[in-house]
Amino acid sequence: MNFPVERFVPVAIGEHAVSADSGDVLVAYGIGSCVVITFYDPHLRVGGLLHAALPLSNVGRGPRPAKYVDAGIDVLLHEMNQAGAQKQRLVVQIAGGSNLLTAPGFANTLNIGRRNIAAAELVIAREGLRIAAAHVGGNSGRTVRLYVGSGKMTGQTLGQDEKARAAAHGSAAGVPLPA
Repeated sequence: MNFPVERFVPVAIGEHAVSADSGDVLVAYGIGSCVVITFYDPHLRVGGLLHAALPLSNVGRGPRPAKYVDAGIDVLLHEMNQAGAQKQRLVVQIAGGSNLLTAPGFANTLNIGRRNIAAAELVIAREGLRIAAAHVGGNSGRTVRLYVGSGKMTGQTLGQDEKARAAAHGSAAGVPLPA
């Protein structure tokens, strides 16, 4: 039996990637307050991952649209469409949005993570899409992988083992899936 050779494709902060190669694993390392949005077309086996740092772009797309949740989702949807993916088939998953400033008095100060999650939920809903699974919030960083061959998204909270995040269609956006 032939198994595809996995090729890890790192997606840095403010970047995105789209792949139709079943051996590719799109990966965002050390996600803190950033949010990762993955799109997957199970029919074509095309996947995309956005690693956004800030919620909203006030200047449109600009030179680095993937830095922002709103502009980055627009660009990712466009590139998924260019790869042949159909919007109505997309499985959408999100992860990240941690609040790493946990010192007394800082709990709600500049909670970029919460703002990134809210922006992702808003833009995804605006596009008529539904979040199938979420692994968001908390106070720890994580690494997220999207396996293009299967569409499986995994999350690994720092200091813990990698766990699959099932695209459970009943998951509520903004609610972490059980670890």
